[in-house]
Amino acid sequence: MDKKPIDRKQLIKLYLDYFKSKNHKEIPNHSLIPDNDPTVLFTTAGMHPLVPYLLGQSHPLGKRLVNVQRCIRTVDFDNIGDTYHHTFFEMLGNWSLGDYWKEEAIKMTFEFLTKILKIPAKRLAATCFIGDKDALKDDESKEVYIQLGFPKERIAFLDKKSNFWGPAGKTGPCGPNTEIFYWKLNDKSPPKTFDPDNENWLEIGNNVLLAYDKNESGKFDELKQKNIDFGGGVERIITTLNGFEDNYLSDMWFPIIKEIEKLSNKHYKGNEKSFRIIADHIKASVFIIADGIIPSNTEQGYILRRLIRRAVRYGRELNLKNFMKKIAEPIFNIYNDYEILKKNKHKILNELEKEEIKFLETLENGIKEFEKITKNKKQISGKESFLLYQSYGFPFDITKELSKEKNISVSEEEFNKELKKHQELSRTATEGKFKSGLSDNSEATTKLHTATHLLLAALKKVLKNKDIHQRGSNITPERLRLDFSFDRRLTEEELKEVEKIVNQKIVESIPIVCEKMTPEEAKKQGAEGVFENKYSDIVTVYSAGNFSKEICAGPHVKNTDELKNFKILKEEASSAGVRRIKAVLD
Repeated sequence: MDKKPIDRKQLIKLYLDYFKSKNHKEIPNHSLIPDNDPTVLFTTAGMHPLVPYLLGQSHPLGKRLVNVQRCIRTVDFDNIGDTYHHTFFEMLGNWSLGDYWKEEAIKMTFEFLTKILKIPAKRLAATCFIGDKDALKDDESKEVYIQLGFPKERIAFLDKKSNFWGPAGKTGPCGPNTEIFYWKLNDKSPPKTFDPDNENWLEIGNNVLLAYDKNESGKFDELKQKNIDFGGGVERIITTLNGFEDNYLSDMWFPIIKEIEKLSNKHYKGNEKSFRIIADHIKASVFIIADGIIPSNTEQGYILRRLIRRAVRYGRELNLKNFMKKIAEPIFNIYNDYEILKKNKHKILNELEKEEIKFLETLENGIKEFEKITKNKKQISGKESFLLYQSYGFPFDITKELSKEKNISVSEEEFNKELKKHQELSRTATEGKFKSGLSDNSEATTKLHTATHLLLAALKKVLKNKDIHQRGSNITPERLRLDFSFDRRLTEEELKEVEKIVNQKIVESIPIVCEKMTPEEAKKQGAEGVFENKYSDIVTVYSAGNFSKEICAGPHVKNTDELKNFKILKEEASSAGVRRIKAVLD
């Protein structure tokens, strides 16, 4: 395109300004760690914090929303290393919560792309849902595209695999999507007929048409409130607009690549997988640590540890040592609009360095284990090579490299079988996480959500510490789990007293009151909240008399007497300076 290059900050500003001009209210860029949602470890899309409102709950800012959201996706991150998939990315999003529908959504997306970003309409194509036994064919969207001047040959109908989103778990809101594609070869006119399988057509925007609710029996019922959920990847759009075919050449990646070049004395020619993995994993790690996670062997901490260690392993290929802090430095400049990075820079760099040093020791132990496994052997089994991968962080390439030096054979096929078994177990475990969460408005989960508020208030009272704050929660229909800031184990007497106070509040039959106010008003009234984060202009506050007051999206019971009996099961350490309580309602 014959136009000036556009950078990340310009794109974000243009997008937010455009949708604000269409009466959308900007909502905050939320934490990467989902609040009160056990369905996923990280915020995976802009819609993630909006699930209660997509299900019909009233949003304090209205029915038209817009934002840019930082996201982490870890599905198959072992495959990160191509030119366009990333663990961390930013997503542009706009939503209609039961307001406008297909025609207005598609027209706004088209206007933003062609009028604001100046993309020639002749370089665009679109996909619509072909329909099946569960959901109707999307002829409405097709007609909108034709109104906008799309030739029929540039509109493709695709099946559920390509053009249907959700639900996030086994049940919940879902629907067909309609995507807009851009012909990326600037020196070649786009073909008359659109072929979605042609890799020169790149998706640059996706409107999810949330029209259905999948129920327990697998049936797709029509939603009473139909929603629009648009998503567009910042990295993908920037790369496309600037005529690159490699995301790592764009402004949010190339400074990191340049630092790797400098430290390794090697040049990035565009086909070096190790450069891309190191850049991707260090950036994702920086943002995860900024949101309060440190490396560990569980949940988000485990993902963080894997990211850092994989970056260290690939650093070995480039003869890099003690490099994590140096390669992380450009990230703070690229994303200097994120206050959370500035505030936590020292902690982030310190955690990266500590984990790198720790893993280098582990790597040495892995080499010793390799020597032990291969002693007097001519081959390594798939189970043995997978053990090195799983327990010592050895990539299969290192096992192959060391085996070659010792003239030992190793079966890649056997290793892949073991890896596939592990991935299947991981996939099953991940699916298990989708059985509850913010999309679960079941009676049991709603009760436990309210009980979590009472528990936090009781902890403050018993421990006589107003600086105790929630550091995460995980609520399923079976139990609640609350992480809170405190630096020691609670005594049996303290736990009994906390339990007693919560049950006392249940017996007192306190009405739960929901109010909407500004974050400043909420703070003034003593509401619990993470005020260093950016809230919307209007927030929802739930109160249980004078006992508990919290900023929260819900859901909650109407009165504490619905909770019956509260019982603490366990109190333990979660991480440094953070304790964890698991509890149930009998």
